[in-house]
Amino acid sequence: MDLVVPSDDLAAAWRKAHAEWGPGLHEDGFGLTADDDVASVQGFSDWVERLRVDAECTYRWIAEDERVLGGIALRHDSNKSVGRRGHIGYGVRPSERGRGVATWAVREMLMLAADMGMTRVMAVCEVDNAASIATLKRAGGEQDGRLGSAVRYWIPVP
Repeated sequence: MDLVVPSDDLAAAWRKAHAEWGPGLHEDGFGLTADDDVASVQGFSDWVERLRVDAECTYRWIAEDERVLGGIALRHDSNKSVGRRGHIGYGVRPSERGRGVATWAVREMLMLAADMGMTRVMAVCEVDNAASIATLKRAGGEQDGRLGSAVRYWIPVP
């Protein structure tokens, strides 16, 4: 597996991953908004460029053998949504879950966080998302309260 910078070259692979989730904007880690037109060539390219130049968040796609397995985002301390959404957000396509993809990606992003001088990062997930809770604990996360229906974890950066 590799963490790769979002790229137009992976448009077809990304669309296949996106299709597994079904309609909607629920793939955390991809930075997808309701304003993004990922169906058209130009819209996809515009979206990828927005991700690449975002000064407050670093986006990576989790790729393996020309397939996009998921996405992960590292929101910088300057990002206003960190308090609500956490520093790290990720999503793994349904067919790739249960084999350690998310745990691997979180650990890789922790190295990037270290390069940025961060000493800990927060991750937030739904209180009933047992898979994400296990992922965050495997990454060293310690629970630190709830935000409505979500639970917050602090993860030390190595």
